[in-house]
Amino acid sequence: MFITFEGIDGVGKSTQLDLLQKWFEAQGKAVVRTLEPGGTELGQEIRHLLLHRKGDVAPRSEALLYAADRAHHVATKIRPALQEGKVVLSDRYFDSSVAYQGAARELDVEEVRGISLWAVDNLLPDLTVLLDLDAQAAIQRRNKTGTEPDRLEREKVDFFERARAQYLELAKEPRFLVVDATLSIDEIQAQIRARVTTMESH
Repeated sequence: MFITFEGIDGVGKSTQLDLLQKWFEAQGKAVVRTLEPGGTELGQEIRHLLLHRKGDVAPRSEALLYAADRAHHVATKIRPALQEGKVVLSDRYFDSSVAYQGAARELDVEEVRGISLWAVDNLLPDLTVLLDLDAQAAIQRRNKTGTEPDRLEREKVDFFERARAQYLELAKEPRFLVVDATLSIDEIQAQIRARVTTMESH
């Protein structure tokens, strides 16, 4: 099973990924936990270029760098793990590019989606969990972490509003589960586990 977590920065993806990973492992399942960008050694280098390098990155260059990271990530880590029967949990996948590099950067959403799907050879997740939160609230949450914001996290609120709106548009696809990120950590996790259990029983 391949499950991805999406949402604007500050919605609590890492916390929910931790809990879901522990739940799967308690059932004796082998889990591969990963993230984008940076889920591979090459990806770590691309992540640094995208998020921590000084200076701007042109929007199209940014989209292509994310696609390059993702292509390598899928070929060397995600597909091999799925072929071995493991559960793969990823913090972000190509929907992030559609929302951030497409809508938020005001590039053509369908073009960014097309590049992303080509990069992953059309590998879709079995489930995409979208943790949804108002952009201003998400920024306030992120600021409370005390960590230095990266290049994307320093964007203004309207950037995140465009990304959130695109996520909600994408979430009309049946593979999505949209969860209100203002709920308690336990309530969010319960909704995710309920959906996974339903999928496993089919």
